Amino acid sequence: MADPMAYARSQARVVRICEAAADARTLRLQLVDEIRQVVGFDAYAWLLTDPGTSVGSAPLADVPCLPELPRLIRLKYVTDVNRWTAMTGSPAVSLQDATEGDPARSLLWRELLCRYDIQDVASLVHRDRFGCWGFLDLWRSERLPRFSEAEIAYLADIAAPVTTALRRCQANTFEATPTGDARVGPVVLLLSPDLQVLRQTAETQECLRALVPPTEGQAPIPASAYNVAAQLLAVEEGIDGNPPSARVHVSGGRWVTLRAARIGDAASVGDREIAVTIEETSPAERADVFASAFGFSARERELLSHLMTGTDTRQVAGLMFLSEHTVQDHLKSIFAKTATHNRPTLLSRALGT
Repeated sequence: MADPMAYARSQARVVRICEAAADARTLRLQLVDEIRQVVGFDAYAWLLTDPGTSVGSAPLADVPCLPELPRLIRLKYVTDVNRWTAMTGSPAVSLQDATEGDPARSLLWRELLCRYDIQDVASLVHRDRFGCWGFLDLWRSERLPRFSEAEIAYLADIAAPVTTALRRCQANTFEATPTGDARVGPVVLLLSPDLQVLRQTAETQECLRALVPPTEGQAPIPASAYNVAAQLLAVEEGIDGNPPSARVHVSGGRWVTLRAARIGDAASVGDREIAVTIEETSPAERADVFASAFGFSARERELLSHLMTGTDTRQVAGLMFLSEHTVQDHLKSIFAKTATHNRPTLLSRALGT
């Protein structure tokens, strides 16, 4: 276990990493290396999430059970112990503490992690007042001690700067989609009730390769699709009420939306196949993530929605029951937050047009 000064020095390095990183993948890779210096672990999984639905995407992971990825994701979503959406107190908690030393109370541990000799998991959620931006699980095997109070406190202390950095990295993805680019989808992936891939449309693999670039020569791993499907199972089991959908940044300024739903006519809902659709994120859905990523206030969100319809300042003032001067002040604040200088540029980035 590190000493207090080591934690303090690491926290300072974390802040510097957070201030410098421009994209979420680079940020997470650098932070994994930094965290490992003071909090040892054997495996990890770090996902970004849709800020509105809290459903995961864009996984960065090094775990020993990749051949069982669908099972891992399903169990993660239908386990209520230390579920990222239920962590409303401290942003960091250990499995051993949450279960009072009985990890078998966790479905994920009982049905999967125990077979890989994992004895403890430190979970960290990245949430602020604008949404949930990701979650991190650090796994420890029997060769390492359980996570200490000091280690969990360190993880809790770095949660705020890491969350802000993840949100900023998501904001950095918003740019206009180049004119003439073909739109994505809709494409469909069919999964079995236990999340095994059954069928897909011809365009699905190409879309999945954009979502999760695979190792050369291998088929793409549809991790983002597994996540929305697993969220559907969580909803059905009453574990979480968020909708089974996620808006995912693909490349450049492009975002796609994944949704999961049951299809078929099997007597039991649980026996029906799961259809995951992937399509270009609508302008309204995209603008919602845009506003969250840039930390818009409620009034700024409302103003953006009016601007999207082409409403002029006088009309907006009447609709918002504000003076035109106040509307202009809100608009200046939006320009400052988004580093834009006029309405066309703002709307181009927000809507991807």
